[in-house]
Amino acid sequence: MSTSAEKPERAIDPAAEQVAAVYAKAFLAAATTADSAAAAVDELVAIKSEVLDRFPRLVEVLASGFIDAEEKIKILDRTFAGRVSAVVLNFLKVLTRHDRLAYLSDIARAARAQYAVMCGLVRVEVATATPLSEAQATKIKEQLRGMLGGEPVLVLILQPELIAGVVLRVGDAVYDGSVAAQLADIRGRIINRSVHEIQSRRDRFRYPAGN
Repeated sequence: MSTSAEKPERAIDPAAEQVAAVYAKAFLAAATTADSAAAAVDELVAIKSEVLDRFPRLVEVLASGFIDAEEKIKILDRTFAGRVSAVVLNFLKVLTRHDRLAYLSDIARAARAQYAVMCGLVRVEVATATPLSEAQATKIKEQLRGMLGGEPVLVLILQPELIAGVVLRVGDAVYDGSVAAQLADIRGRIINRSVHEIQSRRDRFRYPAGN
């Protein structure tokens, strides 16, 4: 999981997020037992983006209430057997039997996020008006590494309309680089002014008027 560029992801429906979190946890448990968690997560994301997104008719068939679960299982076998790992195929069958295949996009995203946490990785979205150079991205990672308590994984997002320099998103928290710099500057000036006032008072006590 390295630095990458992508569009901002759509917002997740809270109900879908809750369902996805439960199934993602179960998926990772099965994949970890099979000692293939990293590959399994990649496969699940690939199935969503390269198969189901590209062939919506397949999704319609698998979601149809007019086709029984066992027939859908046969379709999954014909489509994916020998092409994906057993743990992933079995998971797709579980989703189909529980009528949860429609949540695959949310589950894949949740599984990726949960796996990152397991590995001590922290996803950081970095939005900029112009593309970052490799040196700039490396510098940002170095600065974040000590702050986050984990290894930052940068997701670079290009937003030409952005005015405020760099905007970082870590989970639900958003940090505006330019605003942060302004606050730091204001804080520095307040501290300097306070120090100056304290020093002036000390001087007045040390050297009273008329002495």
